[in-house]
Amino acid sequence: MHSGDQPTTDDPAYETPTLQTLLFPLPQSHPLPIREFLTTDQPRHRLAQQGASALSDAELLAVITGVPCLETAQRLLIAAGGLRGLLTLSTVELQQLVAGIRVGRAAQLKAAIELGTRVARGERLQRRQVKSPSDIADLLLLEMSHLDQEHLRTVLLDTKNRVQAICTVYIGSLNASMVRVGEIFKEALKHNSAALIVSHNHPSGDANPSPEDVLVTREIVQAGKLLDVDVLDHLIIGHGVWVSLREHGLGFDKG
Repeated sequence: MHSGDQPTTDDPAYETPTLQTLLFPLPQSHPLPIREFLTTDQPRHRLAQQGASALSDAELLAVITGVPCLETAQRLLIAAGGLRGLLTLSTVELQQLVAGIRVGRAAQLKAAIELGTRVARGERLQRRQVKSPSDIADLLLLEMSHLDQEHLRTVLLDTKNRVQAICTVYIGSLNASMVRVGEIFKEALKHNSAALIVSHNHPSGDANPSPEDVLVTREIVQAGKLLDVDVLDHLIIGHGVWVSLREHGLGFDKG
């Protein structure tokens, strides 16, 4: 074969391309470190000049974690299943997903995600008046549906059913013998709350109430009557779904 000639399918040198090589060709060189980008193309510079909204998800991750290559941030996003996936991963899991994510960088990322969650929660809380169970579900569903442990939270309300605060009371399996009902009303009494709504998640994703859920609800409602704090509802949150025990007549007096 003359130099410059291309191998044919009959030539021993010809190698039939596979689907893998067609879709994902091998890189010709190592990823270019961010520090070797043109200054105007570096994520930190672009953020300073154009604002955070101008950056891609991978670029924002690179700024937060300080990884040397943009490709590392892109691999992390893919491995986590997108931004929503990052919300559920621990710092240890983040380090295991992609090489180059050290414990300090993973901690920075988790801290940034938590700050963003708190900002979003605060905006939703501002002057929010509760008129139906769906109003509370809107506040809690995004975060609580991804928790890998059961969290019991109370939404504290004033006399006009406006949200005062959301408090995490208990973390662990919801069991009537372990949950101290008095703890559920501790913050409500501090805030002089007129009412509260209880919520907890099912990590399995199934929002159907268990007999234990109904028993705990009944005890909480009775305690609220003694303390003059009206328990309006108990919401159970699954993966993207929720159930109101009051709407189903479970744990609450009829009428």
